[in-house]
Amino acid sequence: MPVLPFYHATNTQESPTLGKLIVLTGPSGVGKGTLMNEILQRHPELYYSVSVTTRSPRPGEINGQKYYFITRQEFQELVTKGELLEWAEFAGNFYGTPRAAVLDHIQSGKLVLLEIELEGARQIRTAFPSALSIFILPPSFSELENRIRGRGQDSEEAICRRLKRAEAEIAAADEFDLQIINDDFEQALKEIEKAIFE
Repeated sequence: MPVLPFYHATNTQESPTLGKLIVLTGPSGVGKGTLMNEILQRHPELYYSVSVTTRSPRPGEINGQKYYFITRQEFQELVTKGELLEWAEFAGNFYGTPRAAVLDHIQSGKLVLLEIELEGARQIRTAFPSALSIFILPPSFSELENRIRGRGQDSEEAICRRLKRAEAEIAAADEFDLQIINDDFEQALKEIEKAIFE
């Protein structure tokens, strides 16, 4: 298999020192991606973990920016070798977080951010219990529905599926270290920054 940028020897044991892993999760449409992008703009010293995926690049996507695009066979090899901190399947494609790059950055004293779905966030809590896990909540379920519908990207059937899944995800919020309501964007950002840096 080709050597990928995150594929290198590392100490795969969790380091008790220096850096920290911060996980941002929450239901689809809650705004976690927008919050993450703004945090990275304001704090370029933070390391954003690039995921691997078996899906094809969308127009304008560059390999190694938001995702490493790999084959299903390569992905399976990563799973078999224990090279992923977490992984899950969505809409017929696999997504995962490379273990080595995350641990290397933490061991060098970096704050490492992941923005992942609930299933992956649960896996991180098991594999990496010292991670700070933040769950982003909508101000209300009806507001979440408005945001999902406002995107104008999904069929009614897909919207219903997203909303049903969101209900189950919101019910899991108490599993995480901190719950932040994304009602006022600036206030939510301040709360996330406080959690990360204090």
